[in-house]
Amino acid sequence: MNNLNKKAFGGLFFLIVALGVLLFGPVGTIYYWQEWVFLAVFGVSALLITFYLMKKDPGLLARRVKAGSAAETQKSQKIIQFIAQIAFVVAIVVSALDHRFGWSVVPPYKVAAGDILVALGLYFVFLVFRENSYTSAIIELGREQKVIASGPYAIVRHPMYAGAFVMLLGVPLALGSWWGLLPVAALMAAIVRRLVEEEKFLSKNLAGYQQYQKQVKFRLLPFVW
Repeated sequence: MNNLNKKAFGGLFFLIVALGVLLFGPVGTIYYWQEWVFLAVFGVSALLITFYLMKKDPGLLARRVKAGSAAETQKSQKIIQFIAQIAFVVAIVVSALDHRFGWSVVPPYKVAAGDILVALGLYFVFLVFRENSYTSAIIELGREQKVIASGPYAIVRHPMYAGAFVMLLGVPLALGSWWGLLPVAALMAAIVRRLVEEEKFLSKNLAGYQQYQKQVKFRLLPFVW
């Protein structure tokens, strides 16, 4: 196994462990079946995507492992990424505390719906990866990068963010929490701000992107925005 694959697996393992700590810690027990199912759905989905990138697109895998606020080159994006990371952690912890103290009741079929949204959102992200090898985790332009207007990019200009929104909406439900949706809303607001700045960057620096903006009218949600 090369260093890139080790780094990708190591990052995924760390993420799963961190999610487990953030959830089981506040709950104070391992008897939290919603958490186990969520970790399985999220972990298996992310692992399958990682295997795909290892085999089909190691260049994209290399771009994806370089992520987070520290990896961003623009100060504004560092701040946005930091806020997004904090909001995600808060969403996880609030969902766990909600379960512990019984602030809200989410029936099992809605928990299952949340897990489906998590898997579906990650599947949308996979479709984006399959279509566009330049979907870096930070705002940058790759060498020889070009505008992609096929597949999910023919529907909205930022399909990966759309997939992330679907997944994020599912996370609190999968964990049996309604209150967890509040910090998720803050996280989505941060993503929207990032999206707007990313569009300005691409419009200025990527040849053909302004024409693509005219061709595909909607940024995130068809017929809405």
